[in-house]
Parts: sequence; C-alpha cells; structure tokens
Amino acid sequence: QVQLVESGGGLVQAGGSLRLSCVVSGRTFNVGAMAWFRQAPEKEREFVASIGWRSGVTYYSDSVKGRFTISKDSAKSTVYLQMNSLKPEDTAVYYCGSGRFLPGNRTPGGYDYWGQGTQVTVSS
Repeated sequence: QVQLVESGGGLVQAGGSLRLSCVVSGRTFNVGAMAWFRQAPEKEREFVASIGWRSGVTYYSDSVKGRFTISKDSAKSTVYLQMNSLKPEDTAVYYCGSGRFLPGNRTPGGYDYWGQGTQVTVSS
C-alpha cells in the first residue's frame, strides 16, 4: 500500500499564494503518477494537476494552468502544489492521489490511494 499525507492548506486572501505538500510512503515502487484533485461542497472531485513519478511530466487543468505548479522532490518522497494568484473559486478540499499508471489520467478512478485532504479557503 501507499500512504499519503497532505499539509499546507489554510485561509488566504484572493491574489495570495499557498504551497501544498504531500508526503508519500509505503510501496512507492508501484507509483507511476501523483496528482492533486480538489472537491468543493456539493461538487464532484475535479482534477487539478498531475506529475509522472519518474518522468516528471506534468499536466494541468485549464482552470489552474499558469497559476499552479506541481513538482516533486524524489529524495524527500514529496509532491508539491504551488498555488499563486488564488481566486475564491479555488476554495475546496485538496486531495493528493497516487496511481500505478501514466500521469495523464484526469479522473479520480485512475488513482489508487488518497490522502485525507487539506482545506484551502480563498476569501474575496
């Protein structure tokens, strides 16, 4: 199994920045891709960004492209999501997910393990 622990959420004003972290542990040799998803109240979980665990290839949703950056530090087994120019519509619980396959999958079903989530609230 793979264990994921997110941190870094909080309350920020519109236009501000936050950096989320996701520490990965366990059977990481099975991990092909890591991703960030988010879920707002009464909405479905939506794709934000993903990165190849070995390749480093990245993908972004159109809504965050140019504002968010996903990265990884293999030595620390950690994936980051740098979020700049935050908007109130970015408010959600952000989840880190790991999957066995390539990073281009943008659906929650493509990921096998999830963290507990971290709340991000952007005030206007």
